[in-house]
Amino acid sequence: MFGAGGGTSSYREIEETDLIILWGSNARETHPIFFHHVLKGIGNGARLYVVDPRRTASAEWAHLWLGLDVGTDIALANAVGREIIQAGLVNEDFVRRATTGFERYREAVEPYTLERAETITGVPAEAIRQLAHDYARAERAELCWTLGITEHHNAVDNVFALINLALLTGHVGRWGSGLNPLRGQNNVQGGGDMGALPNKLPGFQDIEEDANARARFEAAWGCRIPPRRGLHVSQMFEAMEAGRFHGLLIIGENPAQSEADAARAVRLLQGLDHLVVQDIFLTRTAELAHVVLPATASWCETEGTVTSSERRVQRVRRALEPPPGARDDLEILAELAKRLGHDWGKPTAQAVWDECRQLSPMHRGMRYDRLEAMGGIQWPCPDEDHPGTPFLHGRLWQDPVEGPLAPFQPVEFEPPLDALDDEFPIRLTTGRRLESYNTGVQTTHYRPPLSKGERIHLSPEDMAALGIREGMLVRVVSRRGAVVVPATADPGLRQGLAFMSFHFPDQVNTNQLTLDRWDPKSGTAEFKATAIRVEPIETAVGAEAMEVRR
Repeated sequence: MFGAGGGTSSYREIEETDLIILWGSNARETHPIFFHHVLKGIGNGARLYVVDPRRTASAEWAHLWLGLDVGTDIALANAVGREIIQAGLVNEDFVRRATTGFERYREAVEPYTLERAETITGVPAEAIRQLAHDYARAERAELCWTLGITEHHNAVDNVFALINLALLTGHVGRWGSGLNPLRGQNNVQGGGDMGALPNKLPGFQDIEEDANARARFEAAWGCRIPPRRGLHVSQMFEAMEAGRFHGLLIIGENPAQSEADAARAVRLLQGLDHLVVQDIFLTRTAELAHVVLPATASWCETEGTVTSSERRVQRVRRALEPPPGARDDLEILAELAKRLGHDWGKPTAQAVWDECRQLSPMHRGMRYDRLEAMGGIQWPCPDEDHPGTPFLHGRLWQDPVEGPLAPFQPVEFEPPLDALDDEFPIRLTTGRRLESYNTGVQTTHYRPPLSKGERIHLSPEDMAALGIREGMLVRVVSRRGAVVVPATADPGLRQGLAFMSFHFPDQVNTNQLTLDRWDPKSGTAEFKATAIRVEPIETAVGAEAMEVRR
């Protein structure tokens, strides 16, 4: 919407704002470093709102928790927007001067009364009203979200619904007021910045629409760049299924266990003519590969840069020598290029970064020595005298506004695709836990005291209704598959809602259950809204046996 794929605010602003909203984010467990800034903000007087189907560890710190039904975020956001309009709390000067499409947005949210939103979302009308008034009246407010918003079939529309609220109130483009998609893993932001997106070159330069950018890269790389977007991951699997995709190089990913409908993902990976995996561990995906290239651990065995959720580019320095046989990712890629007929020599991380700076205007001023001296620099940093940019879109407060105006994007509520019914009456939502990491490649071989392996979390009411005891093995069944897992009671869940992680796929492959239907704008699958049933196993051997099998 704003033309730059990054959060608008600095971490420091979270400490100095007046109101923080975590929407679809359990940052206490999934972004614990960021949550320290949230706690400092609360300590400095900020109010915290948490919008999440579960009463999470983050919600325990909230002034108000809004426990909405899974997949009803748009209905809730539209109701908040309507209430702001009806109460006369719109930042009219900002809307008039810096935005377009307000009248169309006003018409779109008009049907989303507080009462209708309560019926759709399960959130009391008074709680919705309080969120709307507090957000609109706050001098400064930060709106943050993560996968609870984006892992849906209408992920981009969910994000638009939240951005609309910031435009309505003017909570963007100022210190302490912004929009922040928290990144799930180290350097996810940096991957997008460097062009790991099907329609972008490094620096978010559009591969289809920016002919001048393409020309600069073509001159630097000595090749022609096709003026069309590539495939995102979900489209790649569709192309495999259609027989149009025959080979794949996977670097540092484990899609055999991370993709929705994991059985389908494994089947399609096995059907490739040639699969190459470059990783630091022999993952389940690597076990399927024709060739495995042992790589180094980027966080301690390589040189380079990473970029955090606040757009801060920082240096990474080699602290350990890699084990025998492992090679740096950059070295591996250069050797592959040479065997494919393009001799890049032996490029260093700094040489690659300097090339990037020449081709990406937003990184141009970030010399290595400046990154060292300043402890990192936030993009955009267009020249070597520029200090970096703590917050984005200050231009929207200029009069007249510099550059394009920010458009409202009206969106309509759509329920989850995997519908609940008598056969599948429970809604499963998935997510991460504090002590584990993604598909567990880097964490499941360790036994931290907090880890108990995989569990399905059920409400105490569902446990009682189904006759399930604590630790009993149950069979969890969706329209795609089934798994066996111990059950545990979770008082943070309402009846009809269940929770599982995907951290222990060798023990319990949660993604056998999840739906692989994806958002047409982002390609993200609907991990957060699976319809299931839970069946007690009469001959349950108990959770201890699951631990032994693990």
